[in-house]
Amino acid sequence: MADNEATSFDTLFGRMAVEQKLCTEEELKECKKELQARAAGSNPVTLERLMVEKQVLTPSQAARLKGSIRESRDVSTQIPGYRVLGKLGSGAMAVVYKAKQLSLDRTVAIKVLPKKFVQKSDYVERFYKEGRIAAKLNHNNIVQAIDVGEVGGLYYFVMEYVEGKTLYDDLSKGKIFSEKEALDIIIQLANALAHAHAQGLIHRDVKPKNIMINKEGIVKLADMGLAREASDIKAAKHEQGKAFGTPYYIAPEQIRGELDIDGRADIYALGATLYHMVTGRVPFDASSPSEVMRKHLKEPLVPPDHINTSLSAGISEVIEVMMAKNKEDRYKNMEELLIDLQAVRDGNPPVIARQRFNMEALEKLEDGVEVNHRDETQKVYNDALLAKYKVAVVALIALSAVLFLIVLFLAFQLKNKSESYDSMTYGQASFSSCPEIPSKPA
Repeated sequence: MADNEATSFDTLFGRMAVEQKLCTEEELKECKKELQARAAGSNPVTLERLMVEKQVLTPSQAARLKGSIRESRDVSTQIPGYRVLGKLGSGAMAVVYKAKQLSLDRTVAIKVLPKKFVQKSDYVERFYKEGRIAAKLNHNNIVQAIDVGEVGGLYYFVMEYVEGKTLYDDLSKGKIFSEKEALDIIIQLANALAHAHAQGLIHRDVKPKNIMINKEGIVKLADMGLAREASDIKAAKHEQGKAFGTPYYIAPEQIRGELDIDGRADIYALGATLYHMVTGRVPFDASSPSEVMRKHLKEPLVPPDHINTSLSAGISEVIEVMMAKNKEDRYKNMEELLIDLQAVRDGNPPVIARQRFNMEALEKLEDGVEVNHRDETQKVYNDALLAKYKVAVVALIALSAVLFLIVLFLAFQLKNKSESYDSMTYGQASFSSCPEIPSKPA
């Protein structure tokens, strides 16, 4: 394909329409054939207009795609050494493009800070900070940082391009992962987070949208936008009292904005992600983010094997320890978690999770006492279960009492019969032992 054709609007428009799954390759081919036929005649038309005319695209889809191409061209002309191929996606904090790194002839992803944030120094600093943090990490399960910079007021961050999908793509379609498939993914993520934690970094935003899976099945942890160095006391004090994270997966201590947040916050978020994968639903749901976060703080977790009964007890125990509301009750680090994850994957019980279970709680339960974890807001056993247990205990005591009375009654009856029999025997023996009285003579 010639360079002038590759850079033409129609070619770029068609390629991006397919890449963004707005149309199929076959639909694009048909439109191109008609486009050429019209160009040869007296009725030339643009590919954009033709695709709308044939109802391959809606007018709004075509307008968005055209705007995206315009943005891509602006970025492409500004960042030296790269040619933008198309827009991959956008969020509140950044726009991500697919591009070609010309010097190495490889495909990369470029994250660009939106213009509305360029004048805000704290946003620019955070953008640079993400690049610097990502550059410290070198792990097969973490998206690799390549470059970060600024040109003509455009702030950009170049990173590894992952061809595949996000975990969110599957979950949003209603997929429920098998236990084995979920464990294989989570183990890769736990290894990635163990590497980050070893470098003194906390991710703070582990969630399905930040988890990518390439075509070979290799999992990649992405987006270090909220990552923080555990030793950065200045940043911790600045953020104290503020909730940073995604409501569906955020740890309780992040909601409270605690000062001493550590890697156990990532363990909680990873547990919430695993919960979503194997049950098909988030751990806590509500109509507003604030209500979701309140549930993370206050409401007990429904065990995942109560929702998906095909799950093993082992994986349920691991998730419950990962998502303990009190971080002291969670795994101490990713290395501990990996021991249990690998054990469950191999069909063995999770040793460390079972050590976390409070045996004293079971002893108290036998006495009918309500039991709480160290976090007073989380009940281990609900009131209904306790009530049933107490009723069962009372019924058992009553039954035992009845049985005891029956035994006493039978024993008493047996004793009376025995005494009556002895008296009769004694009387007969006494009568038989009397001397025979001689009859008087006539």
